Amino acid sequence: GDCGFCTSSARWIDARLPEGVPVEPWQSLDLGELGLTEADVTTAAYWVDASGKAHRGHMAIGHSLMTAGGLWGIIGRVIITPPISWLAKAGYAVVAKYRYKLPGATDACRLPN
Repeated sequence: GDCGFCTSSARWIDARLPEGVPVEPWQSLDLGELGLTEADVTTAAYWVDASGKAHRGHMAIGHSLMTAGGLWGIIGRVIITPPISWLAKAGYAVVAKYRYKLPGATDACRLPN
């Protein structure tokens, strides 16, 4: 809810998800209920699936795209499948580390040291 880059990304996927699939900033969630901590959610995106399993980083992106369906779903499946998933993990880490330099970002986008 504070990081402009993350908020823009959340709005983007929210517009592509089926009706009734919520996209929420971590600040409005009961993290303990989801088995997550503030340290978890301030360092990566999370996707909590219908079974309650939390997916982190590139896996969160892949699962959210799969839920969106269509071509996005295919792209999501590719993102979570090795060997592409290995590259996606590295790419996600770079984007997360430098998200404060991306368009729409604010100082709140900096990862904690």
